[in-house]
Amino acid sequence: MPSDLERAMETLILVFHRYAGKEGSSTSLSRRELRQLMETELNSFLKVQKDPATVDKIMRDLDANGDGEVNFEEFVSLVVGLSIACEQCYQARLQAQKKSEVHK
Repeated sequence: MPSDLERAMETLILVFHRYAGKEGSSTSLSRRELRQLMETELNSFLKVQKDPATVDKIMRDLDANGDGEVNFEEFVSLVVGLSIACEQCYQARLQAQKKSEVHK
């Protein structure tokens, strides 16, 4: 039976390939495929973004090799960056919670 982390890795791979290859290469995401993935799988993240060009900016940042597509390695860097930001928010909430408990 796979561990939680192994299932998370499998899910990451499956989600990437669910969107990759609808147009162009099956091993990368076009701008349209990345937008569709983010609108579906990262909808909450996009809702809090004020800039309507967020996906385009992310695409430029992720496309390290400049080929106009995002391969799996480039995609994983997005997930890692978002995960780090979420963990930092989690830590900030924990600290705030501890401070409020101390002042009760």
